[in-house]
Amino acid sequence: MAGNLELLGSVLTAAKDEGRAALVGYLPAGFPSVDGGVDAMTAMIEGGCDIVEVGLPHSDPVLDGPVIQTADDIALRGGVKIRDVIRTVGEVHARTGAPILCMTYWNPVDRYGVERFAADLAEVGGAGCILPDLPVQESEIWRKAAEQHGLATVFVVAPSSRDERLAKITAAGSGFVYAASLMGVTGTRESVGQEARELVERTRGTTTLPVCVGLGVSNATQATEVAAFADGVIVGSAFVKRLLDAEGDTEAGLAGLRELAGELAEGVRAAR
Repeated sequence: MAGNLELLGSVLTAAKDEGRAALVGYLPAGFPSVDGGVDAMTAMIEGGCDIVEVGLPHSDPVLDGPVIQTADDIALRGGVKIRDVIRTVGEVHARTGAPILCMTYWNPVDRYGVERFAADLAEVGGAGCILPDLPVQESEIWRKAAEQHGLATVFVVAPSSRDERLAKITAAGSGFVYAASLMGVTGTRESVGQEARELVERTRGTTTLPVCVGLGVSNATQATEVAAFADGVIVGSAFVKRLLDAEGDTEAGLAGLRELAGELAEGVRAAR
């Protein structure tokens, strides 16, 4: 079975044709439990997310802020395994028909086996991988496996990336480009800032791939701001925080996720 790179592209194109940015939500697998995570991500799509990123919990998530680290810790203490992450991708896609990506650091993929990881992710209908710490110059083995299995390879660019470096990164990637709105770790911010707009403009100068902005977006106002210049708005910590704030109340947590997704979906449409 081939992966869903084409589905990812069609959803991003459909959003563009509607004159809006796509809404991309993130949640770690295994949080609050494996089955609970599947329910949570399904609720995010029901609420208005177009695409979901399933995080592979890591014991040293160097790019993630304290909110996502807390969720990762809960998942790891619950015994989540890579096979659970892949199952989460498959079940959320099967329930919703939406494109589902895996966001992971490189080390777990390398340990699991690059070809095996790509094949297993494609087998369950995954759309691709976001690999924030994989250097482009060391990525050929993954990119070959991903291409063979119909998976996107999404790289992350940052405001510190020079134009020459941006061109190399975007030439190697597929699906979309993940533009980190600021230097630092994930988390909510008071403002997303001008750096993100400038990064999107510079990135678009090197590629025809959609450019989606993440890090710091947490509410509808910020989603509207970013949707005015980006092809997609990525929200992670705010969704995680809604579940954490529910303090184990499953129904309240799912309702909170649907509510936030709905607000953000209205936000990206308000930018038209």
